Amino acid sequence: MITLALAGKPNCGKSTFFRAATMAPAEIAGYPFTTIDANFGVAYYRTDCPCRGLGLTCGHCTDGIRYVPVNLIDVAGLVPDAHKGKGLGNQFLDNLRQADAIIHIVDASGSSDSEGNPVEAGSHDPLQDVEFVRREMTMWIFGILDKHWQKIQRQAQSKTYSVHRGIADIFTGLKVAPEDVMDAERSAGIDLVHADQAALVRFCEEIVRISKPTLDVGNRVDLAPDGLVERLRAAGLLFATAAGELALRNAVAAGLIRYHPGDPAFSVVRDDALSPAQKAGLRTIAQVMEKFGGTGVQQAINWAIRDLLHMIVVYPVEDEHRFSDSKGRVLPDAFLMREGSTPRDLAYQVHTDIGKGFLYAVDARTNMRVKDTYQMKDGDIIRIVSTAK
Repeated sequence: MITLALAGKPNCGKSTFFRAATMAPAEIAGYPFTTIDANFGVAYYRTDCPCRGLGLTCGHCTDGIRYVPVNLIDVAGLVPDAHKGKGLGNQFLDNLRQADAIIHIVDASGSSDSEGNPVEAGSHDPLQDVEFVRREMTMWIFGILDKHWQKIQRQAQSKTYSVHRGIADIFTGLKVAPEDVMDAERSAGIDLVHADQAALVRFCEEIVRISKPTLDVGNRVDLAPDGLVERLRAAGLLFATAAGELALRNAVAAGLIRYHPGDPAFSVVRDDALSPAQKAGLRTIAQVMEKFGGTGVQQAINWAIRDLLHMIVVYPVEDEHRFSDSKGRVLPDAFLMREGSTPRDLAYQVHTDIGKGFLYAVDARTNMRVKDTYQMKDGDIIRIVSTAK
């Protein structure tokens, strides 16, 4: 399953975002290092379920919305010089190893300094946080490489030794392949064999960009001055109110409103059950949602999956005529796959034995065979024919 990590300095709203996205318990407080040990939960990628277009009811979606699970990690806050051990140091950085992509939560209100201490709203520049988090991750990667660099240089004297594979081997836990190393070397504009320290740091910056793609999200946008919001928007940040999303999900659980995560608006269904304070709070959230197209929490998760990791959703079935499995369950499974994935890739995703026994695939919408080199599209419904049961 795809794993996203929530990164950022202390007291920027990561744990609130985590709770809003997963409804899993996580301590929330307005001081640094509320999170010491990483929190693990399940969030969801939102997509349109194909069942309605097929005139079917699958039983696995809500009002035609399909939520595909992804792992979400809320890690401890990062402070400047964490790679040297400051704050919780490498404990934070090491938790990022298992992440496929990172959602960097930034305090868009500018009401906390670089170490997460409360300050007057707008007095801290959130763009400084964007820069230092990237720098810390780069220097963390460089520290790993630097420990092995002399050995790599010695081995590079052998004509049979591949520097790219050697570096990929020490970055195995980061999901770095030799091809990634070559791409990072090329984009950094360096020659690894003759690289000095400055060149290696540039190289590690590219490794981070390739292996841990990052989305910057300006949280607490409801508290941010308009001028600051425009600066952050120009810098490419998305925006969110994690506290607003959490309030909406709690209101849904209480039966007070109608809302699906990712909706641009909500509707009140029990106005008489709301206190004046609750009504005022919901009005404020509604104003933020109207301005930004939603609370931003589900939008950020979707952006990370779709635009950072370039994933699509594919539905494997066993009966292409009924769009079901062998038990008659309609569209029982939804898999996140990389763009460019083939039916053979899907077969391995379902089960290794099915992949090994792959014979051919059928496009359930057309009832036609497709080649094993066919690049699947978002929303495809595919029957895999395999020698494996």
